[in-house]
Amino acid sequence: MMQNQLYPVFLKVTELNTLIVGGGNVALEKLTFLLKSSPDAKVQMVSPMFREETIALANKHGVEMFVQPYDVSFLENKHIVIATTDLEVVNKQVHADCKERNILVNLADNPPFCDFYMGGIVTKGNVKIAISTNGKSPTMAKRLRQFFEEVIPADINELAENLNEYRKTIKGDFEEKVEALNEFTKGLVAKKK
Repeated sequence: MMQNQLYPVFLKVTELNTLIVGGGNVALEKLTFLLKSSPDAKVQMVSPMFREETIALANKHGVEMFVQPYDVSFLENKHIVIATTDLEVVNKQVHADCKERNILVNLADNPPFCDFYMGGIVTKGNVKIAISTNGKSPTMAKRLRQFFEEVIPADINELAENLNEYRKTIKGDFEEKVEALNEFTKGLVAKKK
């Protein structure tokens, strides 16, 4: 059995510059996903056309839109790029341009051309869980997200806030703090008999 080799990270997209190439349904899906998770993300979009829903969402969140074809100049100062056009030649050009510049790139629905995947995300206040199926099944990631949204209690954010306050009161070095927090929280994962 092959193991998922992806390394999960949580990116501060409010401090990184993201470009979405394309303006159709997939671009809307990726923009919606990104802004749902991080409403203040710094995003630009470029496409010869945009759906009305995309324009409305972009305007609501201050997303800069360029109504023109993709050009390599749009990659200047970008950290993350998502290519969503229905033209394979354009998407692959975006990929090649990004690879030359060491920019993380995702070609929607084309896993071999992705440096990262946009998986399912569950958010409860400060608690965020990301779900990946290694690009194999976005539908499974969606169903797992729905499951976790249901089973994780709404007050988990309050617990996270309280643990943060408790952490500030613990004396000692890093190891001692970790040990104290581990002892204090072990009941969270204790199996019920």
